[in-house]
Amino acid sequence: MISKNDIKEIKALGQKKFRDERGLFVVEGEKLVAEALNSGFEVVAHYRVEDIGEDAMARISQLTHPSPALAIVRQPAPVTPAIQPDELVLALDGIRDPGNLGTILRIADWFGIHQILASEDTVEVYNPKVVQATMGAIFRVKVSYVKLAEYLRCPVKTDVYGTFLDGDDIYQSPLTKGGIIVMGSEANGISPEVARSVTRRLYIPPFPAGAHTSESLNVAVATAITVSEFRRR
Repeated sequence: MISKNDIKEIKALGQKKFRDERGLFVVEGEKLVAEALNSGFEVVAHYRVEDIGEDAMARISQLTHPSPALAIVRQPAPVTPAIQPDELVLALDGIRDPGNLGTILRIADWFGIHQILASEDTVEVYNPKVVQATMGAIFRVKVSYVKLAEYLRCPVKTDVYGTFLDGDDIYQSPLTKGGIIVMGSEANGISPEVARSVTRRLYIPPFPAGAHTSESLNVAVATAITVSEFRRR
């Protein structure tokens, strides 16, 4: 069973303010709920449509078409990120689109990247649209929100890469096993403050070289290409 107060509390978690206050977030769908239950995250509550009924599930769901399963999960406590010299890490500068952030977590998960640094103006990782788009990667890839420009200005024993239109061809450039790869916002790219800390500027060229093509790549697509090239080496 589920009470009216439970329904009210779960619906409130659709807003960032209440997610922050309660330290909780919602996952929906058979796959995501199974991922949550098998992760190291604390599952506070777990609801199935056969137990609470379709009407109650529709009232607590944040999806257009409610799924058969929903869980309330506790957010892990934030910790100061520590990067190893040979570790490959993503840094996201002002990524605003929830779908892009969720997809980037899936990309990181696929390519064995376990840590993402995110600027404070990057969309919240517990946003319901982000959570859905991760397809479970949220339980394996850690996202730390930091003052990114300030963080990168601190001495780091690793290369800091970034993608720019005036960078060096990624397919012709030497790449290290570890490093921080900075990806910029959908609209503005990497901010000038963050760009100052980039030590290796990279460019994903169109094919054929010099061809008249689209103005830019979607940030999630660019992330996949960049990370794939690092791992290929």
